Amino acid sequence: MLIKKYRGWEIPEGMVTPESIFLDRRAILQKMVGPAIAAILSMKSGFVTEAYGAKKSKTSSITENKFRVPRNFKYTTDRSVTDEFDATTYNNFYEFGSHKSIYRAAQALKTSPWTVTFDGLVEKEQTIDWDSLISRFNMEERVYRHRCVEAWSMVVPWVGFPLSELIAIAKPLSTARFIIMETVMDPSSMPGQRQHWYPWPYTEGLTIEEATNELAFIATGVYGKVLPKQMGAPVRLVVPWKYGFKSIKSIVRVNFSAKRPVSFWEKLQPKEYGFWANVNPKVDHPRWSQARERTLAGATIPTTLYNGYADYVAHLYSNLKKEKLFM
Repeated sequence: MLIKKYRGWEIPEGMVTPESIFLDRRAILQKMVGPAIAAILSMKSGFVTEAYGAKKSKTSSITENKFRVPRNFKYTTDRSVTDEFDATTYNNFYEFGSHKSIYRAAQALKTSPWTVTFDGLVEKEQTIDWDSLISRFNMEERVYRHRCVEAWSMVVPWVGFPLSELIAIAKPLSTARFIIMETVMDPSSMPGQRQHWYPWPYTEGLTIEEATNELAFIATGVYGKVLPKQMGAPVRLVVPWKYGFKSIKSIVRVNFSAKRPVSFWEKLQPKEYGFWANVNPKVDHPRWSQARERTLAGATIPTTLYNGYADYVAHLYSNLKKEKLFM
């Protein structure tokens, strides 16, 4: 008899809410609890829309349908998805300020037109219009844990595609060992970039092995909708086994290099932030413990090694024992 043993971050499929019920949950609640509660839900929905900075238009329903894609149940967690309003209004995006309530300021981000440049050690350097580029991919939804280095966390249903598929389009040479991503540079709409003491533009890097790992994900949407500006529209990286600052936002450049990069926070404070930045509850930040994390729902829970994804990524570091893998 074959018995499946679930990993620490998995739950049985029978416990997962069917996609049809998840997508129609508001209609179901309206039938169950009546007009009064339905009105409250409608008000909250409008509040979330305001947080997104979304504008209602004739094409809004078409745009939203584009991001209502099948969920890949291979990637789920034993924790509930974070409330949409909480996740979309509590954000780090230093280009718009060092506080968490940047979601209104981030609406100044200009996301159209948008291009992504592939250069460095590639067969041919190219700059591609993002709308044209995204049409090449089949998108899916993945529910990932997100663990910030500041010891707070959330669980997010990202919409996008594997980073490995983007790399395949770039066609890196065999000599490329690292991938370096760069955020858009636009001080006119991103006031934080006028602060000269930061090493703008924001850059982050991965090894090719990390970047082609199946967990590495390019997000273009969230909660079944287009990715909001404060979360890194129109395209961002998601690497859930690493601290959140590695998941770079609003990407305009993807460079391939033989040399390991020194990224944004490592340049700024190398004693506190390193290249690898893998989650580990036993390795504290110099100024605070990493043993536990505060969820956006308010609970404090234990942090897990590689943020619960050790089964997928621990092998990437088996020959790197001398590296500072957890800062």
